[in-house]
Amino acid sequence: QVQVVESGGGLVQAGGSLRLSCVVSGSIFAINDMFWYRQAPGNMRALIATITRGGGTTYGDFVKGRVTISRDHAKKTVYLQMNSLKPEDTAVYYCAACGDTCHWGQGTQVTVSS
Repeated sequence: QVQVVESGGGLVQAGGSLRLSCVVSGSIFAINDMFWYRQAPGNMRALIATITRGGGTTYGDFVKGRVTISRDHAKKTVYLQMNSLKPEDTAVYYCAACGDTCHWGQGTQVTVSS
């Protein structure tokens, strides 16, 4: 079993920054790639960033230049640093840990005020 817990969300003003954390526990040997997604009300879940076991990263076009995904293997944690936040970044942010299957956290709410 793999458990995924996100944290770090909150209320921030436009232009501000947040760092989200995703802690993975359990059978982590089965995990290769980690993902951050977000879902705003009425919208589909959108992929923000990916980081592979080897540290390779990819980003969605809508966040490029504003977010950085990183991974601390020792702490079993993946981070999402978000800068220059906009009101349209308001959403629930989810972390997924994937091997043969994907394990999802409950999400953390990010609200950006104008």
